[in-house]
Amino acid sequence: MIEKDKLIKRFISYVTVDTESDPESDTTPSSAKQWDLANALVEELKQIGLEDVTIDANAYIMATLPSNVEHTVPVIGFISHFDTTPDFTGKNVKPQIIENYDGNDIILNKEQNIILSPDYFEDLLQYKGQTIITTDGTTLLGADDKAGIAEIISAMEYLVNHPEIKHGKIRIGFTPDEEIGRGAHKFDVVKFGADWAYTMDGSQVGELEYENFNAAGAVVTIEGKIVHPGYAKGKMVNSMYIATDYINSLPRLETPEHTSDREGFFHLYSVKGEVDSTKLQYIIRDHDKGHFEARKEMMQKLADELNQQFEKELVTVEIKDQYFNMREKIEPVMHIVDIAEKAMKQAGITPLIKPIRGGTDGSQLSFMGLPCPNIFAGGHNFHGRFEYVPVESMQKAIEVIVNIAQLVAEEE
Repeated sequence: MIEKDKLIKRFISYVTVDTESDPESDTTPSSAKQWDLANALVEELKQIGLEDVTIDANAYIMATLPSNVEHTVPVIGFISHFDTTPDFTGKNVKPQIIENYDGNDIILNKEQNIILSPDYFEDLLQYKGQTIITTDGTTLLGADDKAGIAEIISAMEYLVNHPEIKHGKIRIGFTPDEEIGRGAHKFDVVKFGADWAYTMDGSQVGELEYENFNAAGAVVTIEGKIVHPGYAKGKMVNSMYIATDYINSLPRLETPEHTSDREGFFHLYSVKGEVDSTKLQYIIRDHDKGHFEARKEMMQKLADELNQQFEKELVTVEIKDQYFNMREKIEPVMHIVDIAEKAMKQAGITPLIKPIRGGTDGSQLSFMGLPCPNIFAGGHNFHGRFEYVPVESMQKAIEVIVNIAQLVAEEE
């Protein structure tokens, strides 16, 4: 497969380009700096020998590896995103390469005493003896999802250089703004022209996912009334107190820090308040469609109850669906999951089939007519200073991509 040093160099060239997306922007891509990496990727795809390399006005990149077999083969795709999350800074990323990891603490930043420890992040111990790429503790790494991009490009380069490996037509897609939920919004499924695809956007080696949350965003606005506090009796309405009542009325244990597996949650991620107005921003998540709808109804019911208590409409709730569980679109074509599972086993990997506690471009693409399970990219601890990726996991992902291409091309 691709040499380790070359893979590391490629990956680092991506993560050192700042591509943080901006949820407050209405443009696509949401941040102009995403163009820097996007344009570089276009040139790289051309250099490795892919055809029909395009980038549109919204920075969506597509490319083709033509079929090298005579018989008819389904067209498959591999997709990743090049933006990084706004949850934590991706500016001035300084990767550290830990060769032959010994299983002990990794000092990310001696001056600030930032330590990546297996005592807290137990998964590290899976990678003793391997090469691990970390941050310097002051930024995220960007393996989500620049590891996926490095893996796809490396796999395509390998197939170009090894024409003896038989495969059908393969389409490549790289998207902006996945981290703010817009990665698939302007993806042209018809232009892409694949029968199905795989997002290389999972975490630890072996992950294979075709279920994800149903997702919505909610904005709760509470209106109060500000008057001079010395003369406020019977007149002032402090919106922040009402907001506190609203927050405390939702199930306290149904939050991200108290849930796992298929359990859903309400997540309050922003509070901005003054006496006369407070805004709460939530995300709502649940794998079960019925439970998902019940969560949305609960949020509206709480607002109605508070308005009834104050005998005026002080609380309003605006809820917008974001994406849905792709399982209902994947189950009718489960052979595409079976192929990925077989490809992993051929690479000596035990598949970890589990639901995604999040979203991926694949969930939206599946509802747009492109069934799209999710495969591991190898990273851990995404969206923060403790993010890391084992290089050997990235190499395994490349092997899985190549194996999938071969399996799809096999004549029945």
